[in-house]
Amino acid sequence: MHYSSFIIRRRLSFLLVFVTIITANVQGNAQTSAHPGIVDTGAKAELFGRGVISSGADEWATSFTPDGRTIYFSRGGAYWTIVSSTMKDGKWMKAQVAPFSGRWRDTDPFVSPDGRRLFFVSNRPLEGAPQDKPQTSIHIWYVDETAGKWGTPHRLDSSINLSGVSNYAPSVSANGTLYFCSRDREGHSGMNSYYSTWRGDHYDKPQLVQIDSLAETQDPFIAADERYLVFLSGNDIYIAWRRGNGWSAAEKLGANVNNGDGNSSPYVARDGKTLYYSSNRIKGFYKRDPQHHALNADELIKENESPFNGRGNILMIPIHIPKAS
Repeated sequence: MHYSSFIIRRRLSFLLVFVTIITANVQGNAQTSAHPGIVDTGAKAELFGRGVISSGADEWATSFTPDGRTIYFSRGGAYWTIVSSTMKDGKWMKAQVAPFSGRWRDTDPFVSPDGRRLFFVSNRPLEGAPQDKPQTSIHIWYVDETAGKWGTPHRLDSSINLSGVSNYAPSVSANGTLYFCSRDREGHSGMNSYYSTWRGDHYDKPQLVQIDSLAETQDPFIAADERYLVFLSGNDIYIAWRRGNGWSAAEKLGANVNNGDGNSSPYVARDGKTLYYSSNRIKGFYKRDPQHHALNADELIKENESPFNGRGNILMIPIHIPKAS
């Protein structure tokens, strides 16, 4: 969900909000849910990893290693950076910059289901090009795991990364099918999701993901078995179910996920029991007490350095994905 000026990823620009309003009638036709038990009505979103994962900075785009003990996510503002945290003794450790990040604008890490490859997007210079200037476009890159370490980043082939076109939010199924989103790609206007089949040594030409009733989709998360797709449209998170070679109508997740604030980057835990996503939500987490004294300078700084300052945090909420029949 990254747009122009590299900021609209989590907060839609005025133009996109205008487009959302224009298409509201179309989006309003999406089903609320044919599977009402996916998110319990009494479930509440919680801040994930306060002070370690979710901080006063912007955080988004969660992905875990197969054992669930290391999380990769994005942090930053002017410069996006991929960081990771590892759990030790039941606690998440201080986030560290990923070994392949920290120089260019890097975001949207996604660890493949087997844990052997990590996809991400970046404006870093192309291989073989001068290495002192970024690209003007955001392309999908990957690193492979060797002996417990990530190797050298490589850009995906040209069928995925087109000159002058930016791609975001890579997500990969167990058989290697790659999902991502891109704006105004190959004759498709607006932000849309695409998929590309892995053929053993290359990816096929990307195909449009067609979800009835929604004008635009982005930030696609594909289940490992490709049974369902969780994604963003406007500010809200939806799910669609595999129907033959296509998808069911979109089902909007409940108000305890979609409360009107800006959401992005949905990610479902491997056991299908937790949804992680980024949100600039403050309501329900923090509110100034009008009966209390006015903030002084130190208290204002503390408030603005807290996770509840309007920037994106990573939230988590219990969900129930039906098991495959």
